[in-house]
This record gives sequence, C-alpha cells and structure tokens, in this order.
Amino acid sequence: MSESPVSALGAMLSGMSPKLDDRPYSFALLDEGEQIPDFAFAFAVIRENEGTTVVLPKEQAESQFARITLQVHSDLEGVGLTAAVSAALAKAGIACNVIAGYYHDHLFVPWERRDEAMTLLIALSEKPRGGG
Repeated sequence: MSESPVSALGAMLSGMSPKLDDRPYSFALLDEGEQIPDFAFAFAVIRENEGTTVVLPKEQAESQFARITLQVHSDLEGVGLTAAVSAALAKAGIACNVIAGYYHDHLFVPWERRDEAMTLLIALSEKPRGGG
C-alpha cells in the first residue's frame, strides 16, 4: 500500500527525490490511423484532437529527452509543484515537458541538459523553506 499523497508545496518540494532514467526518450506524432509502435514500451500515449503523441524510449531520434521522475507521491490536486520546478528549470534556460501520473510527476528535459537539470532539482528540494 502506498503512502498518502502529499499536497503541501513545501513537503512536495522537499520530498521530490528526483530520479534520472538512464534511457533517452523521444516524442512522436502518429499519422492518422497509424498503430502505436512498440506499444508495450510506450511510456505515455496522449490523444488530442489534432493527433496522437507517443513517448517512447529511443536511442536514435532527432530530439532526445531525459526522463526525471519526482519520487514524491504528489496529490493530483496539490498546487505549485509543477510551477516551482518549471520556474527553476526555466530560469536556467532548460525546457521541461511534464507528464503527471497518479503517483508521480515525470519531467522530460533535453538529453544534453539532464545533469544540469538534476543538479537544479536536487538544490530546489534541499532549499530551506518556512511553513508547509
């Protein structure tokens, strides 16, 4: 049984414990009617009116992204975690695409900036803050 979700911003930030996946990922847009390639290996499938995006582990791709998972079980109704994380990365000029699962948030950052992103996220999680 998993612990209860965390909703207080300070607790979400201090409990992030970011974890870097060692595989690169790519985002691909499927053509209309195209089957999802390697569906068993797809990390995410996002269906929008304009098309279907799949996020797959991929060694060779035009754009590669690193997946960083925030280990805190953040409440889906918690406020501020995504904003704080994306603001810290944006300040350093690091693009960030977020996919939220039921238990964790997953950040996709440019592959070549993954170590810098991890350093920033760890510093953000260790930053002293007052209140909840």
